[in-house]
Amino acid sequence: MPDAPYSPQEIMTIAAARRLKNGAVCFVGIGLPSAAANLARITHAPGVVLIYESGTIGAKPNVLPLSIGDGELAETADTVVSVPEIFRYWLQGGRVDVGFLGAAQIDKFGNINTTVIGGTYESPQVRLPGAGGAPEIATSCKEVTIILRQSRRAFVERLDFVTSSGYVSTPESGGRQSAGARGRGLTTVITDLGVLANSQRDPELTLVALHPGVTVEQARRATGWDLKVAANPGLTPAPTAEELAALRDLHARTAVAHGTSAAGE
Repeated sequence: MPDAPYSPQEIMTIAAARRLKNGAVCFVGIGLPSAAANLARITHAPGVVLIYESGTIGAKPNVLPLSIGDGELAETADTVVSVPEIFRYWLQGGRVDVGFLGAAQIDKFGNINTTVIGGTYESPQVRLPGAGGAPEIATSCKEVTIILRQSRRAFVERLDFVTSSGYVSTPESGGRQSAGARGRGLTTVITDLGVLANSQRDPELTLVALHPGVTVEQARRATGWDLKVAANPGLTPAPTAEELAALRDLHARTAVAHGTSAAGE
């Protein structure tokens, strides 16, 4: 999209934000998921309830948080509860509609890795931040959306480490239920190229929509497995002027406050 009036990251964030419905309860990850969730809150979904794993419920940050412990979350939340309550009562109790997560690696069944890259667990090439609350979010939310830039390094045939489970494997293996997962799990992956989705009948991710100017071949080249493609992939509507203005203003306020957009750049 060299001539587009928006960046691939902007359309990815906006496409993810559009999927969050007004009134939904959303468990939010830091970085791009937080940017998308808060963009939804300040545009079309003012009634969304944002939960962060530090215990903040109904957070309405004016700038994007640097971490789950950012004071901006507690200061703007409807209430703050203990971490055990967030996980046991809200999340494991089935009270969270959607989880917004990022990842370092993802496979075709929606399993994600945020732990290590290369080598062994004891001696990896790269050690990542780790699980945090992602495994519980992935298994207990009613559904999960992943926001991740698409590349062969990230979209891999086999994960170096399974941090959080998607469908786990094929339906013949018993899938999520045999692993004790409660929620529907991953339903959507929003990337800088398009949208991938799965179904309970077919848990393998399928390319269902492309962003303007992106081709199926580009998406295939950026995927480490033989990517399934819908018969007639849809086209993501271009960002509106209002959406772009709201997102850019959010990043600008965050840059003033933190010296960074806090969205994973």
